[in-house]
Amino acid sequence: MSVTLTKKTGISLKKGSSISLIKDEGNAIDYLRVGVNWGAIEKKTFFGLLNTNLPVDLDASVTAFDHNMKEVYTVYYNKLRSTDGAIIHSGDDLDGDIGGDDGYDNETIQLELDRINKNVSQVFLYLNSYQKQDFADIPFSQVRIYSREDQIAHFDLSSTKEYAGRVSMLMGRLYKIGHNWKFEAIGQPIAALDINETIQHIQRNY
Repeated sequence: MSVTLTKKTGISLKKGSSISLIKDEGNAIDYLRVGVNWGAIEKKTFFGLLNTNLPVDLDASVTAFDHNMKEVYTVYYNKLRSTDGAIIHSGDDLDGDIGGDDGYDNETIQLELDRINKNVSQVFLYLNSYQKQDFADIPFSQVRIYSREDQIAHFDLSSTKEYAGRVSMLMGRLYKIGHNWKFEAIGQPIAALDINETIQHIQRNY
């Protein structure tokens, strides 16, 4: 599935679907902001009579690759800006939404697409659970994609059985078609424990 963006579309993406970052007027979108929102884990205590919320530290990260899938740079909680200045991370959220969805993004990543290093052909966005908390236990998580003016797409990373036993997930990727970028929603849990293993997984499989 490929969708050309229109203003205020707010497309609900499914796994494997993609959006072409071209506006109605034929101009390429040169800026994206990717926001990730997630909830704390709800646990029952005292013989199941009381509810408690466990903070969840998910880390949203970005790795850019050249056409040979060699890592060009990675932007994450300890490196908030790419070497070309095109990608900026908002910083680390250690808790998630305690007490339910507050409607705001916990971490955001801004991408100035026309400033990305010319050697970069793919940019992957992914999540890692820093404390190795099972994705199946996290009550909700959502990725939202914004242009400068609007939210243009979103997709849910639901807590279902397919996420059981996984602590890392590929959210999506940007890839070049000619001089223009497209975004593909992946939403795939993977057998990786941290950022380094996630990068290795991407290099082996894409």
